[in-house]
Amino acid sequence: MLILALVALALHGALTGLFYTFSMSVIPGLNALEPAQAEAAMRSISRKILNPWLYVPFLGAPPITLVAGLMADGPAATWLFAGAAVNFAGSFLVTMVINVPMNNALDAGRMPWKEYSPRWTAWNTLRAVASTAGLVLVGAGLAAL
Repeated sequence: MLILALVALALHGALTGLFYTFSMSVIPGLNALEPAQAEAAMRSISRKILNPWLYVPFLGAPPITLVAGLMADGPAATWLFAGAAVNFAGSFLVTMVINVPMNNALDAGRMPWKEYSPRWTAWNTLRAVASTAGLVLVGAGLAAL
């Protein structure tokens, strides 16, 4: 159980770093380009990010944290369940319902950079905050073991 909780912590940390980096450097860097260049770069990023280095933490963090919570007891289980729920709602669902459709709209030319960038960044920042909260909750679960 300890190993699962540590893996969950690492996966939450990877997501937190990914989302934070996009909001604080990648998108601001793209905003410094001409809109057509930013759109082309983001299209490329959106295609290249779909790989195992993303899938493992993105798809793995919620269920691994949930399983760790099921194996734990007392306060540790509560913290781990909370971490799984926050990650699922604030990272997975926001990504699937908001950020991916926006990426698809940008890719199809249905959303200009000027509209895309501020909206996408706001939702991505929410993902960063949720991932950070999930990381803290999993850490609290580990401390409660």
